Amino acid sequence: MLASLSRVVGFHARHHLARPEWSAARNREAFGPLSDPAGHAHDYRCIVTVRGPIAASHGMVMDLVALDRLLDAEVVARLDGKHLNRDIPAFAEGGMLPTCEAIAADVFARVAPRLPAGVVLERVRILEDPTLYADCTGLP
Repeated sequence: MLASLSRVVGFHARHHLARPEWSAARNREAFGPLSDPAGHAHDYRCIVTVRGPIAASHGMVMDLVALDRLLDAEVVARLDGKHLNRDIPAFAEGGMLPTCEAIAADVFARVAPRLPAGVVLERVRILEDPTLYADCTGLP
């Protein structure tokens, strides 16, 4: 029988939204105060959902300790306390803007290949605040 398991982790990070090829005025017009290079902070929540068969040996889709270690390495330790534009190469100048959608896609790409055989990553959800979140399912 297949089941899904979701784990929530949190991280505190700063970001700003600005295209480097645009002028400050154009960025301000497109992104408003979110374009300020100093950035602004969020207490993000990341929900990772894995799917697979329930293992008879331990009654879980995946060893929860292993999932926690993976999420600590790929989400918390990597992103917590960071200015995403400055500290994370994927979001550096000229890269992806660190939107909820892009952060979810980045985490998905890092977590999916590290899961054990038979376990698939169903979804990564990044909540920027209680009113805004994005999902990445890895589907085209």
